[in-house]
Amino acid sequence: MKTELVLVRHGITAWNRERRFQGQLDTPLDEQGFEQARKTGRRLASWPLAAVYTSDLLRARQTAEAIAAPHGLDLRIESRLRERHYGGYEGRTYDEIERTDPDGYARWRAREPAFALPGGGETLLSLHERVEAALRDLARRHEGRVVAIVTHGGVLDCAFRVATGLALEAPRTHELLNASLNRIAWQDESFALLAWADAAHLAEALDDAA
Repeated sequence: MKTELVLVRHGITAWNRERRFQGQLDTPLDEQGFEQARKTGRRLASWPLAAVYTSDLLRARQTAEAIAAPHGLDLRIESRLRERHYGGYEGRTYDEIERTDPDGYARWRAREPAFALPGGGETLLSLHERVEAALRDLARRHEGRVVAIVTHGGVLDCAFRVATGLALEAPRTHELLNASLNRIAWQDESFALLAWADAAHLAEALDDAA
């Protein structure tokens, strides 16, 4: 039986706009982020969702609430869906890190799988392993059903690679859009990509930000 996972990146935040590392810091959605969440909730209102899982971080939970409400579903918190831990980079802008730690910034940009981000940060390999394990567990738990998963850009990137076989260190070829729908299937103990970066429901919200 095929299980479908509908992965949704949280709505936009002020720190997204400022190009600031959020990581596992608990930042809220901004006004447009809440509007994106509402639009995503309306888009998924008629879908046969069996469950709504979310990262425990605030911006994901706020987005997930808008998706779960039309279905009368309680949120299921899954800490393995958290964003990558960015260590000492969290709360700082990309430009600041590039200026103050050019070597570390370059290694992060190069996607070195075993590079531990300074200040107790997580390796890309560790992130990928926990994301793949979480996706497998949730897919097996809801065999033959459709499940929504609200999470973060780094987690989405890993999910795409799990579903397509794209190497962890390979350059990203796919978008990670706030509040977009990203669908993968689980069948016969393997994942496959169904659709990616579907943001048709956000057209009005995106236009408002132009």
